[in-house]
Amino acid sequence: MLPNLEIGQIVNTFGIKGMVKVKPFTDDIKRFDNLKTVYIEKNNTQKEYEIEEVKYHKDMVLIKFKDVDTVEQAELLRNAYLTISRDSAEKLEEGRYYIVDMLGLEVYTDEQVLLGTLDDIFNTGSNDIYVVKDKQGKQILLPAIQDVIKQIDMENRKMIVHLLPGLV
Repeated sequence: MLPNLEIGQIVNTFGIKGMVKVKPFTDDIKRFDNLKTVYIEKNNTQKEYEIEEVKYHKDMVLIKFKDVDTVEQAELLRNAYLTISRDSAEKLEEGRYYIVDMLGLEVYTDEQVLLGTLDDIFNTGSNDIYVVKDKQGKQILLPAIQDVIKQIDMENRKMIVHLLPGLV
């Protein structure tokens, strides 16, 4: 069974009526408008919550959950992650993948040299950075740009990259 998808993290409370402030982990922040429920994961436990209201403030999502009616109740959810089941996830266009599905891909150069496995992905604003870790734990940071990322083969769990001068 595939893991749930993380779509955000509760970073704070908002107001006095139980609303929480969520840092979204999605390219399309408005996708929260279509959600009826989410799972909240904290301390290795998971509980489903019904969404009553969604608002947006700057780059954050403000959510009011059913039965979370005070700032004290909302405070208990701070730092928890919001997840959704795979079947409620939006379908991605061709050539786009969920980060959780990409982690663990074997990364090879276009000369078939194994660099390691894809260990993490983070965003710098202009583009994503792929963190590749070899067996010794050494990291290589690769920009997720067309000149570097040549092929992603999800079926065979393999990525082909071209190392530009100065990357390694």
